[in-house]
Amino acid sequence: MPGNRVAACESAGNWLPLTHLKPPALKHVPKLKIFNDPIYGFIRIPSRLLFDLIGHPYFQRLRRISQMGMSYLVYPGAHHTRFHHALGAMHLMQNAVDLLRRKGLEITPEEENGLLCAILLHDIGHGPFSHALENELIPGHSHEELSLRFMRQLNEEFSGQLEVAIEIFRGCYKKQFLNELVSSQLDMDRLDYLKRDSFYTGVAEGNINSERLITMLTVYDGKLVVEEKGIYSVEKFLMARRFMYWQVYLHKTGLAAEQVLVRLLRRARERYLDGKLEHCGRNLEYFLALEGGGFPDTPEALHRFAGLDDVDILAALKDWQSDPDPVLSRLCKMLLNRRLPAIKIKKKPIAESKLEGKIQRVQAAWGLTRDEAGYFVFSGEIVNRAYNQDRQNINILRENGKIRDVASTSDQLNLQALSADVVKHYICYPKKGVI
Repeated sequence: MPGNRVAACESAGNWLPLTHLKPPALKHVPKLKIFNDPIYGFIRIPSRLLFDLIGHPYFQRLRRISQMGMSYLVYPGAHHTRFHHALGAMHLMQNAVDLLRRKGLEITPEEENGLLCAILLHDIGHGPFSHALENELIPGHSHEELSLRFMRQLNEEFSGQLEVAIEIFRGCYKKQFLNELVSSQLDMDRLDYLKRDSFYTGVAEGNINSERLITMLTVYDGKLVVEEKGIYSVEKFLMARRFMYWQVYLHKTGLAAEQVLVRLLRRARERYLDGKLEHCGRNLEYFLALEGGGFPDTPEALHRFAGLDDVDILAALKDWQSDPDPVLSRLCKMLLNRRLPAIKIKKKPIAESKLEGKIQRVQAAWGLTRDEAGYFVFSGEIVNRAYNQDRQNINILRENGKIRDVASTSDQLNLQALSADVVKHYICYPKKGVI
């Protein structure tokens, strides 16, 4: 044997030393991007576009927007954010796309990209504390409108790659079932937020089997439907939604806290317009000055909104608790120290005489005017409907090939009752011992 090792192969009749062999060039493998989610485990980011959208400052801002407003004052664990929810909804959308493709539905790569981008960005227009301040900082503009403006701006920055996503988000894409996956009564948005909010609040009644519901989805006549064997999962979903609204989203203490926050911002705006408000951040000041002036459709205005989050509001509250105005300072202390007003929920409207009596009591105790006392004593109504039969019904595909609405198919629950508006009335006023 030769003194040096040789290769066990022959080239052109000559033996080659092993050291002369070079391994084949390895192809570059992109780094796998994943998030570790407490609900679903690992969430993968399937494309560079989605990864770049997540990294954009507009989207990163969602880390500082609470998912459930002031609900953490009731449920201490409810500190999750819109960022969590957006990633979770995108994960469920990936599962739905895979499932529908296995059932023979054609979803092109371009449509898949549109679906994932649309659901990822569907809540990007939420302002501080989510629904708590909707239509308050920017009167007359919903978070859906603002999400659309963000998406159009991002579409320009990403060279038109969000065109399909925008069509789907607006509900006008040619394949109706794709629109319904993003916005309907059984969309990926609802499937995530019910499961996620249930987890973080610890309210077990809201927990749903989103994976099972997705598995039961199919398409009939171009629209999203549920296979008949999935009807009990749909019933559970609707009941969970009803429980979560009454027990969490419309919890009376959380409702009182959010109404205090709304009135606090109104008082701050009033003082700002009178030139009396100090210690106001630049972005918050911009929106306090908007009263009656609308929200300009300009990149600058959108950039201002993108710079506003929960941190701005909380920082303002900490400053305003020392404001010389007794109304504003007291409202701030009520929220910061959780000294919330009492709240009573009634089936009938609150009598005007009862409301007026509470207002007069606060006037006398705190030396306020009638208008000033109205910041601490107020009434309103809340409405809940678990299932809306008039809008994008949840249809069940029977084994005989016929389609029926879930409310008329169910044999276990009276879902018709869940289709009616339940209206309740509330009154808020300072607790005894405070006045």
